[in-house]
Amino acid sequence: MFFGSKTDPATTFLTQPMAVTEVGVYRGPHYYSHTPMVRIQLDLGRMEEFPTNRIPGFTEALLEALPGVGRHACSLKVRGGFEKRLREGTWLGHVAEHIALELQTLAGSRAVRGKTRSVKNRPGVYNVMFAYNEERVGLAAGRIALELVNSLLPPELEGISGLDRIHDFDGAFDLEGRLDTLKRLVRRTALGPTTRSLVEEAERRGIPVMRLDEKSLIQLGQGRFQQRIRASITGRTAQVATDIASDKNLTKRLLDESGIPVPRGVVVRNVEDAVRAARRLRFPLVTKPLDGNHGRGVTIGIESEEQLRFGFAEAQAQAKGRDVIVEQFFAGNDHRILVVDGKMIAVAERIPAQVTGDGVSTIRQLVAEVNRDPRRGDGHENVMTRIRIDALVEEYIGRSGMTPDSIPEAEQVVQLRATANLSTGGTAVDRTNEIHPDNAEIARRAALVVGLDVAGVDFVCPDISRSVRETGGGVIEVNAAPGLRMHIDPSEGAPRDVAKPIIEMLFPRGSRSRVPIIAITGTNGKSTVGRMVKHIIRYTGCTVGLTSTTGVYINDILTHEGDATGPRSARMILRDPTVEVAVLETARGGLLREGLAFSQADIGIATNVTADHLGLKGIATVEDLASVKQVVVESVRRSGHSILNADDPLTVRMARRAGGRIIWFSLCGGAELPPLVREHVDEGGMAVVREPGPDGGTIVVYEDSRREVVMKAGDIPATLHGMAEFNVANALAAIAAAYAHGVPILTIRSAMTNFRSTFEQNPGRLNVHDAHGFRVIVDYAHNAAGLNALGKVVRGLSDRYKRTIGSVSMAGDRRDEDLMEMGRIAAGIFDVLIFREDPSTRGRPRGEVMHYLQQGALEAGRSPDHIHLIAGEAASTAAALAMGRPGDLIVVTPTDVHAAWRQVNDFTPVAVRAATRAPLVPAE
Repeated sequence: MFFGSKTDPATTFLTQPMAVTEVGVYRGPHYYSHTPMVRIQLDLGRMEEFPTNRIPGFTEALLEALPGVGRHACSLKVRGGFEKRLREGTWLGHVAEHIALELQTLAGSRAVRGKTRSVKNRPGVYNVMFAYNEERVGLAAGRIALELVNSLLPPELEGISGLDRIHDFDGAFDLEGRLDTLKRLVRRTALGPTTRSLVEEAERRGIPVMRLDEKSLIQLGQGRFQQRIRASITGRTAQVATDIASDKNLTKRLLDESGIPVPRGVVVRNVEDAVRAARRLRFPLVTKPLDGNHGRGVTIGIESEEQLRFGFAEAQAQAKGRDVIVEQFFAGNDHRILVVDGKMIAVAERIPAQVTGDGVSTIRQLVAEVNRDPRRGDGHENVMTRIRIDALVEEYIGRSGMTPDSIPEAEQVVQLRATANLSTGGTAVDRTNEIHPDNAEIARRAALVVGLDVAGVDFVCPDISRSVRETGGGVIEVNAAPGLRMHIDPSEGAPRDVAKPIIEMLFPRGSRSRVPIIAITGTNGKSTVGRMVKHIIRYTGCTVGLTSTTGVYINDILTHEGDATGPRSARMILRDPTVEVAVLETARGGLLREGLAFSQADIGIATNVTADHLGLKGIATVEDLASVKQVVVESVRRSGHSILNADDPLTVRMARRAGGRIIWFSLCGGAELPPLVREHVDEGGMAVVREPGPDGGTIVVYEDSRREVVMKAGDIPATLHGMAEFNVANALAAIAAAYAHGVPILTIRSAMTNFRSTFEQNPGRLNVHDAHGFRVIVDYAHNAAGLNALGKVVRGLSDRYKRTIGSVSMAGDRRDEDLMEMGRIAAGIFDVLIFREDPSTRGRPRGEVMHYLQQGALEAGRSPDHIHLIAGEAASTAAALAMGRPGDLIVVTPTDVHAAWRQVNDFTPVAVRAATRAPLVPAE
């Protein structure tokens, strides 16, 4: 905000605007917390110098506007702790956090957890984070919180606010209006009572929950074990059963033919046919739409032709077609019997909307008073629904000679509707323990006849505790998607846990709801480890979903191409109905942007942590980067396994926060076994290590003080007979994951002897092409550690080749020193260097990436004559291939590995081009 004041010296400094620099949503465990949160990055500008105790009147104005915010415990963990922080002095980002939480709570979406943290190396910049239940509500609350902070600053502060511009703030702040808007948003996006009760029961059972839309479509469970619900409609609810239930006449006929008592009736299409039907059926009667629900358009207790004509018109107005049912009226009380999976679960007596007179107020005024009950809301959002005076109410009370403006006598009960649906303002009384066994059996059979797994049976009788065989009455409707709120929270009587039997029907005790999740993080090796793990588990016959830098795979089928290492791709796997095991490569970008796509992993793997992507998203040091990647192993469930690289110091430090049992892997086995691994193994812990020996050494597993040989490292083709040591390390991590998953060693051995560094099995990772008279290696070595590892392989092969030619680059969002280091490393590996620059320079001027790479190579002593600068990945690859001669080794390190591999395959060598007289196109 731009501020200035001629009267208050304390505010003359406020000339730099506050600004929102980033907004994001964490949907799973993340760098800052395991709680889903909204994150607003706020630059306070010069307001950094002015905590709340230095802003005149701010605290008082805030507490007057939102008294509840002062009662927050905050970091002091006592009621009123935040008020104390305000008076002692805290910063405006922290204030916005607490306001956003309070606004959500006031709007009916309670949220209590938050934190505000300064961004490293950026004074005055804060990440303001707070919990949410509905994403859109949380984002809106954050916006309103910032606007409120802005509005409460003293009036003597002049100028235009940076936040004003961002939020289109018009200068006048209406807190009540903003809060009403937020409440409406809660009503539109929050789960209704039925869906919410099922979700909460699933969460109590530890069943994963994913919301699939902004309404009530929910996935419970993961992969192959998932079930879906929409309110009380389940994925097992048969479409034919819902079609039957929606056709009231067909339902009644099927029930009647099964011996279930139902009212006689007919379907008519015009009012004259309705009148003729009434003469046959005799009054009292009921009219309702053939395909209606929620009691819409239903008129009961019809005693005259005039009332019949009104009822017919109301029913036809609500009907999807023209068909209206005219049927006998069962006298008695209206009950809703819930049947789940063929079992009677709960009974509620539904009482129509009514008011009690006081001798002074009109019916309209009495309704308004009843609607003030906080338990009443619009639609199905609350325990009860507000009463609305409409044509049906006016018609019904008109039968007694009353209008909405009539004044009932004191204590006179005025029933407003004939129907007792909660959606029209009715109330519910629990009668579960009172139902007669005959009535319960009739309701149960009615649900089975229709074929519904979850059914609401509308049952009318004088006394639910007596059999309708004696008293008369019976089933008037069978409903799909019955609402649960009348049972969960009745107006009178004991609440019933009706969500539990529905969830138990979908997930019987002992059944599975989760697929095993194997999450892999680290700076290098993630993709190869993931592909190795997928390859091994495929040998067990399971369907495996894999996310990687090249795409999303179901078994060996590429279903989505592109970088798929973030939470969106992980959700694709967890939503796929065929997946039995999920193997998820998890990169830092998605962790920082959105967090994890899952709450818990069964196996977490951390391969290593080296300097990469530093200086981005507040991650300034390699220790910061390790803390980000640590989120993966922190998420491992207590019964799971965290697999850590004992040869990497930053990965070793993760053991303190890692979940489950630790499995160490190390290239240093035998006498060189790291002390922490030796101690771990001696105590019965698990480890997978390479012991020295021929053919790259021997891979062994330790568990419960036992040592078991898996295989020779050189027997894994991807290790190039053990020479590619980085792939030996990757194999150790993959074998540890497979072993923790329960794959037998014989199966692991068989699978790994068939894992090669081909493009088909491991695209972009040490892929070798020998068809052009010279060898080409395509490898996604995109950082210093990756290029160093690749360099060890190249140097080990150098005596076999006349020249080594490398096409190397690095993303432009890396630091200058990272680019120069990449150039230095490349200079120590290749005889001829091609430095390229991708079209997307990520904010750098054209040519700068190549300049720093070249500078690093020159500093390493490489002659300028051996350095070529070529813009564009395809052009640089073409130039490298064109240089190739028999006996050369060409290494291409592409960003788009699929395009590069196609280019290598499609390349025509010089000799072939000359023989066919094709013109040689020089590289640009």
